[in-house]
Amino acid sequence: MPLTVGEVIGLPAVQRGAPEVLSARRWDEPIRWVHSSDLADLSSLLQGGELVLTTGAALARSPRKYLRGLADAGALGVVVEVGSEVEELPAGVGGIADDLDLALVALHRTVRFVDITEAVHRRIVAEQYEEVAFDRRVHETFTDLSMKRASLNGIVDAAARMLDEPVVLEDLSHQALAASTGIAADLLDDWERRSRRHTGRGDTAEPWTVTGVGPRSQQWGRLVVPRAPADALRTTMVLERAAAALAMHRMIEQDRTGLQQQAQSGLIDDVLRGRITDERDAAARAQAFGLRRCAQYFPAVVRAARVAPSADPVADHRRNIAFLDAVAHTVKAAGHSGLFSRRGDAEVGMVLALKDSRSVDRALESLGNRLREEVHRVDGVTTSVLALGPPAEQITDAVAGLAEAAHIAEVASALRPGERPYFRASDVRLRGLLSLLRDDRRVQRFAETELKAVLSDDSGATPSDLEVLREYLRLAGNKAALAQRLHMSRPALYKRLAAIRDALGVDLDDGESMTSLHVAVMVVDAAAAERSR
Repeated sequence: MPLTVGEVIGLPAVQRGAPEVLSARRWDEPIRWVHSSDLADLSSLLQGGELVLTTGAALARSPRKYLRGLADAGALGVVVEVGSEVEELPAGVGGIADDLDLALVALHRTVRFVDITEAVHRRIVAEQYEEVAFDRRVHETFTDLSMKRASLNGIVDAAARMLDEPVVLEDLSHQALAASTGIAADLLDDWERRSRRHTGRGDTAEPWTVTGVGPRSQQWGRLVVPRAPADALRTTMVLERAAAALAMHRMIEQDRTGLQQQAQSGLIDDVLRGRITDERDAAARAQAFGLRRCAQYFPAVVRAARVAPSADPVADHRRNIAFLDAVAHTVKAAGHSGLFSRRGDAEVGMVLALKDSRSVDRALESLGNRLREEVHRVDGVTTSVLALGPPAEQITDAVAGLAEAAHIAEVASALRPGERPYFRASDVRLRGLLSLLRDDRRVQRFAETELKAVLSDDSGATPSDLEVLREYLRLAGNKAALAQRLHMSRPALYKRLAAIRDALGVDLDDGESMTSLHVAVMVVDAAAAERSR
């Protein structure tokens, strides 16, 4: 940082002169240079921002005229040595300097002015060189990030590392889009309200440093250091360079996912990969990114099936973005909030905060129906399912539950979801798993081997052997209930079961045999359901 008048007076070379401060005006202002002269008129030699060193002859002869000339020339102050040529300064000279807004310091011991100028100029030149080097490093860093098409988080993190300050990128509605790694959770608490307060005036405004992102007439965000920075000038310069890199990123990525959804997806990835493990940190970021506080959060996955994959990867990418947008819009339109992340082709993971936790089932049923209706408007989508993992009180646990929700969605998609609004783990169970594995040759071979005799039944009997066996297994071997369901007499049913037993060569009353046969029937049914689609 540039040296101020007060810092110059505090240097050892000046302190050896036993300085006495007669006027402390301009004390915290940075000096541009130190000039040593005993001339009465320095107006032609000064450019403004200097600190003048003098033995005081001209000051003693006409203090007001001398100080007025320095003030008009833009000098910041005067250091005068008392005792060599001037025994003492005129009375009231401190008040004159104060009136003219000049610093005035008297040295009561003899010092070498060259020592002072050398110490100050060395510091000034070093500061200037450091600023040039820092400026070059900032330029090279953000140019490199732009060339590498770094993410929003990558650019924000680079700015934070350079400044050793926390940095947040927000949109014009004061929703955080990205926050630097390691930012304290309390800096993100109640972000939207505090950010709006910063735009105000007076004592209520936050002491933040803010730079707009995007062309002046088309700004789409703000970069914020959410506290008073150690170096305001350097902070502003870095934020401006980072803002230019972000504007370039926006131009390059304009056909990709919206910035808000990129930020949310980045948070989910950070939690899944262990980069964020602290719940308070995750919660602060999530709430700054638009997720409301609630008693429990639901990990959920929306998975869709398409008519046929496209041969155009760009078209597929755009359809996936449209799918993600449809899911996010539907959730928000229903009054809920969430974090959203594209997990794969036609699959979106989300952490849901429902608007009303008192009627969870009703809210999920309504949301599932709305999602099915809206995502079917996306080009190529034929069917979709909403799958829910176990609810969690902590956001990090809900994010971890996305893996289970994704599994449920995959299994549910293998079934015939029909009009069912949503699926939980209890809704898929073994039948869902077998539907998922129906194309595995080993599973198919197992089913064929177990049921070969009833699958080849050509007796023409109604119901068929397979139907009788299926219902027998569904009712866990309850023959009385089976006879009633099939509208058969018990003797006829017992004869039919005996024939099936002999054909299969297994004991139908044995628990393991019943389990094996039931699994085989489920595999056959799953394959038949797939063929009928």
